[in-house]
Order: sequence, then structure tokens, then C-alpha cells
Amino acid sequence: MISRRMDGLRIRTLIVAGCLGLAFLGLSGRLVYLQVVKHEEYLRLAESQHAKAIPLTAKRGAIMDRHGQVLAVSSAAETLFALPRRVDDAERLARRLAPILDEPVGEIARRLQSSKRFVYVKRRLPPAVAQAVRDLREPALGFVEESLRLYPNRELAAHVVGFEGAEGKGLGGIEQAWEAQLAGQEGRALVERDALGREVSGAPRILKPARPGQGVVLTIDATLQYVAEKEVDAAWRRTRSKAAMAIAMDPRTGEVLAVAIRPTFNPNTFSSATDEERRNRAVTDPFEPGSTFKVILAAAALDEGVFRPTDRVYGEQGAIKVASATIHDWKKYGWLTFAEVLQNSSNVGAIKVGLQLGKERYYKYISGFGFGTPTGVGLPGESRGQLRSTERWSGLSLATMSIGQEISVTALQMVASFAAVANNGRLMQPQLVRAVLDAQGREIQGFEPRVVRQVITPDTARVLTGIMTLVVSDGTGRNAAIAGFDVAGKTGTAQKLDPATRRYSRAPGVLSFVGFVPADDPRLAMLVMLDEPKNEKWGSEAAAPIFAAIGRAALRHLQVSPRDSAPVQIVRGEGGATAEPAVASFGAAGSLRALVRPAAFTPVAEGARLMPALVGLSLRHAMEALAPLGVPVEITGRGVVVAQSPPPGAALPDGMPCRLTLASPAARR
Repeated sequence: MISRRMDGLRIRTLIVAGCLGLAFLGLSGRLVYLQVVKHEEYLRLAESQHAKAIPLTAKRGAIMDRHGQVLAVSSAAETLFALPRRVDDAERLARRLAPILDEPVGEIARRLQSSKRFVYVKRRLPPAVAQAVRDLREPALGFVEESLRLYPNRELAAHVVGFEGAEGKGLGGIEQAWEAQLAGQEGRALVERDALGREVSGAPRILKPARPGQGVVLTIDATLQYVAEKEVDAAWRRTRSKAAMAIAMDPRTGEVLAVAIRPTFNPNTFSSATDEERRNRAVTDPFEPGSTFKVILAAAALDEGVFRPTDRVYGEQGAIKVASATIHDWKKYGWLTFAEVLQNSSNVGAIKVGLQLGKERYYKYISGFGFGTPTGVGLPGESRGQLRSTERWSGLSLATMSIGQEISVTALQMVASFAAVANNGRLMQPQLVRAVLDAQGREIQGFEPRVVRQVITPDTARVLTGIMTLVVSDGTGRNAAIAGFDVAGKTGTAQKLDPATRRYSRAPGVLSFVGFVPADDPRLAMLVMLDEPKNEKWGSEAAAPIFAAIGRAALRHLQVSPRDSAPVQIVRGEGGATAEPAVASFGAAGSLRALVRPAAFTPVAEGARLMPALVGLSLRHAMEALAPLGVPVEITGRGVVVAQSPPPGAALPDGMPCRLTLASPAARR
């Protein structure tokens, strides 16, 4: 009996022990599962309860002009954020923030009541404002460092540079077109909070540092840009025009030196500007060019051998009938030479030249000069203009297109076509970006000039240049003359279609002058345009004087000597070679600085020509250094200059060639 009781007790004990053992094993297994297998998942869940990963905006790369002058730069600024789930009373907190942030209470409260776990309250605060918020000691608020975009020259080149939007993305101009290079790479940081929402670490913990953006060097010359904007702004206000514009280009390379547009805006306060003010009309707004397009007609007629400068055309005393329309001249003309047709801007003469040329050949040259296709300059919203195929031309089209009607072009297309005439008939790709720099200011990618095509022969270009020079010296373009220089160009006065009548209005439309200077060795091609001026009627009176004013200052800045000027003593840097140019670079903190060589000079005998130091320069910079010397150049290889002959400081007798050997930077190392 006792034995049976003992056996039962033993069995029950074993059962209890077994159950306890199984429970222990179950708990142990569960702990292993939670702490080992599910460790990472539960760690993330736990961390999410007291931490939030936030993006770190990279410092945006600088935008500079061709000489290193900063046009857009970024500096550090603090951005205020909130964790809405930690906000106990959004209205109360909004009332405390409103006077500091200078924003409505309701707008701030709306952000604080968001269903999101993380929201920006206000981005890029001034230091004093950030400190005032910090003094509130609100546990649901915090700060993260962001990049503040600044445009130190305000409106200067605003349409080319563009602006940074509220979300840190480039909008318009280079800021948008080169967003991938300028923006850099976003980082990540962890904001840690305790159960009461208070900061644990005092500052966000960096998980992945942001990588700063690359710098972009433009072809724009800030000095020329300022001159152009000053003259365009004065003319725009004086004539009360709807818009005004000037574009300057180096015809040898296609580099755009200035783009001045009115109306304009301040990129620092872009939100207060209208779309009209922000629009880059140089590439987005096509227009009928009017008489300036007669240069394209003349180029085609000369190149095809249809006309010679001395061939005569009868002006029909100021009127000609084509198809069912009668087209009038601005003045009655009798017999004119082909050169005089362009010189006096005769509509009747130009129409007769166009009819003799024929639509197929004319179309070939129009498209050859780049009309009807985008220039490829790389700015957002570029228009191709309007050029219909010859199958869609009416019986009147050839006549009207001969005088610059029934076709639309952009201002950049127009100046590029005239630059082709100045460049011995070679059309260059318009270029706005010279180089891309890393965060330390070192060049990582350079861009060389690119020839699009040979549109007309060099002989045709020379003959046409001579005729265009007569336009300025003895024709309609007299107001574009610059003392000491031969200017080649063409005036334009284009009417606009009246939407109501579908006929050309008698009111002033587009007044323009397009040309280049010096005519014998062009350094500057330029377009000046006034759109619907209120108190001017002719391009010769309104636009040509602006060309002359900008051109005079530009030639001085470019150090182009007038004809018959007295010799000027040349100075060179120590060692006999030309002083090295200032180089733009960045300091450790990313601030731009210029490395300027010592200003010690010794005079060189008058008339002597010495070989400059070219090793290490790109081909473009080397050619610019040699251009004033007028020496023939022989080039071997591609990349940067690694060897030169003669050596730096050597005298250059007449006719001695300069031999340059180029190699890639990698090969050089």
C-alpha cells in the first residue's frame, strides 16, 4: 500500500518535472528565437520607437564664370524639423514658433499635426532664428544641417544660372541642366529620442555622410555679362519694350560670353518672380527674324554662284507682286547691285535673289546654318524654332522667307549663324560649360569647342563679310559702328502677325541688330533685340546703338587693339614667360579662392615676341595664349600640353611655328 503510494508520488513528480522541463525548453527556445533569430528585426522596431532616419542634403557645387568668379555657391544652414507623434499640443507649439519663423500659426500647426513621423517645419534658417527656436527647448523639435544656395551677384546671368527650388532641386538654367553633377549624393542621419521625446545624443548621428556636388565652370564672362545687362536694361526701360536681349559669343569657339535678358529676376528670391521674368527667352522664344535673315539668303546665293557682289537687281521702285500678294519695300529703289541689296536692306531685291536661288537650295542653307533644330547648348526648354519642309511651302513662302518672314528662329540660333560667317563658314556648337570641378576645385572633365559643319566656303564667308561691313559703314547699320574697328552686321525690323486680323501689324515688332567685330579677325559675335518697343520703329535706330555700346566695352575688356593703334610696351612675368593666369580653387572648407601669382614684372623690348609657358594647359587655353602672337601652330596628340617647342621665354621670329605635343592627364602621370 505504502509502496503503491510512493510509486504514484514518484510518477506525479516526474510528470511535473517533465512539464517544467518542457516549459523551460519552450521558454529557452523562444528566447533564442527572439534574441538571435529575430534580433535584427526587433532591434529595428525598437529603434524606430525612439529614433528616426532623416536625409542629409549634400552641399551643392558652385557655379562660376570662365575666370572663376562665383555666380552660385552654397553655405551651411540649419533646418528645423519636428516629430509630430511627440507633439502634445500642436496649436500651443505653433503659437510659440509663429513669431520666430514669421509664418501663420495655422500653417505651422498643419505641419505639426501631420500623420508622418518626421516633417520639416522650416528649411535653411538664419543663425539667429535657429538659436531662438533652440531656446524654446521643445523636445519634439530638432535641427539638421542643410545647404543654403546663394547667388552673390543677384540678377547677373540669372537666366543662364537658374535657381534652386524649395526642395533643393535645380530649376531652370544650369542649375537644372547640370543637376546630377551639382547636387552631390544625399546622406542619412539618425535622430535619437527617449520615451519622453527628448534628444538623447544632442545631435543627429551620421549613418552615411553626404557627398558634396561638383562645381561647374561656365563660358560666361561676368564682366561682359555685366556690361551687356547694363546696356540692355537701360534700353529696355527707355523704349518700354515688352522684352530686350543681347547675346555675345566667341565666333572661333562657339563659347557663349554673355546672355542679357529683360525682364529678369533675383534667384535669391525666385518665388516672388513671375514666369515671364524667369523665362530664358534666348532659347525658349522663337521669333520671325526679319531683315537680319537676308544674310542667310546672301550666303546661299553667293555660295551657289547664283549672284556675285556686283551683279545688278532692279528694285521695281519699291513693290513686287508674288502670287496674289504685293510686297512693298521700306524705300523705293531702282537698280541695285547684289551688295547694295544687303547694304540697303531692300525687300524687293532680296525676294528677287530668293526666287533666282530656288527653294530647294535656299532650304539646304537655312537648315545648314542650324535653323529648325535645337542648338544643343544644353539649357532646359530650348525651342527648335519653325522651319517647314519645302513640300509645305506655299507659292508665297520663298518670297516671304527671303525677307525673314514665315520662319521662326531663336536668338541663340541667330547669333550662332552669324558667328559661322565670322568663322570662315564653320558653324560651331554653342557652348555654355567649360569644365566640371571636384569638391577641391580640380578639373575632372573639360569640354572643347566642337565644329558642327562647314556651311559655306571660306571664300564665300570673306566676300559676305565685306558686304556686311558696308552695311555698317555705308548702309542701314551705321549706328553700330565702333571707332577703330570694322564692324560687319545686319539690321532687322520684323513685323508681327496680328492675331485678330491674321495680317502683319504696322506696330513695331522685333527690332534687332546682329553682327561681329573686328570684321577682319572676329573676336565677338553678338545679337541685340528689342521686342515691341513703344517709342522706336527701326532696328537701325534702336538695336544698333546698343551693339556699339556693348561692343566698345567688350573689345576693351578682351584687349583687342583698334586698327592703326600705336605699339604698346609689353610686360612679362619673371623668368621671361608670361605670368601664369590666376587659378580658381577651393579651400579645405570649400570656399573659393584665387591663387594669384606675384606681381613682379620686367619690361620686354618693344615689338619682341616671346614664347609663353604652355605645358599643363588644355588645347583651348594654349591656343588663347598663342592667339595674340600670330604664330602658326602644329599639334600632335590629344589632351593637355606635355611638351612645347620653342621653350618658354624663347624669341619668336616671324614664320617660326610652335609645336605642341598633347597627351591625356593620366598618360602624363
